[in-house]
Amino acid sequence: MTHAFLSDEWMAAAKAVREKYAAQATKVTISVKMNQIITDVPFGDGTLNVFLDTSSGDVVMDLGAMETPDLTVTTDYDTARKVFVDQDQAAGMQAFMAGKIKVQGDMMKMMALQTAMPQDDVAKQISAEIKDLTA
Repeated sequence: MTHAFLSDEWMAAAKAVREKYAAQATKVTISVKMNQIITDVPFGDGTLNVFLDTSSGDVVMDLGAMETPDLTVTTDYDTARKVFVDQDQAAGMQAFMAGKIKVQGDMMKMMALQTAMPQDDVAKQISAEIKDLTA
C-alpha cells in the first residue's frame, strides 16, 4: 500500500522500514539536527514541519520541529520528495542553485550529511522500500 509522502501514514510506514533494518543498518558518521519546512504540501494546511536527526547514529525523521537544530531547510514538497525519496542529488543541487532550497544555520553540516549517509546494500534496500511505499 502506498501513502502520500510525509503524510502520517507515510511517516509510520517509513519508520517501520527503518526499524526492520535497524540492527543491520550502518551508522551515520556525522551528527546533524535539521528542521525542515516543507511548503506547497498537497494536503493539510499546505506547510509541514519535519525534522531529521542523526545524532544517535541512526536516521530519525519525524513530523514536528526540534528546539535547537543545527540548521533549518525550507523547500517545496516536490523538491523534498525528489531529494528524500528519489535520492536525486542532482535535482537537489539544481533546486538549491535556483533558490528553491533555503538554508538557515550550519550549511556545512548539510553538505557533510550528503557524504556521510550510508550507501551500502542495507541503505539501498531501506531506500527502495521507502520509495515503494510512497504514492
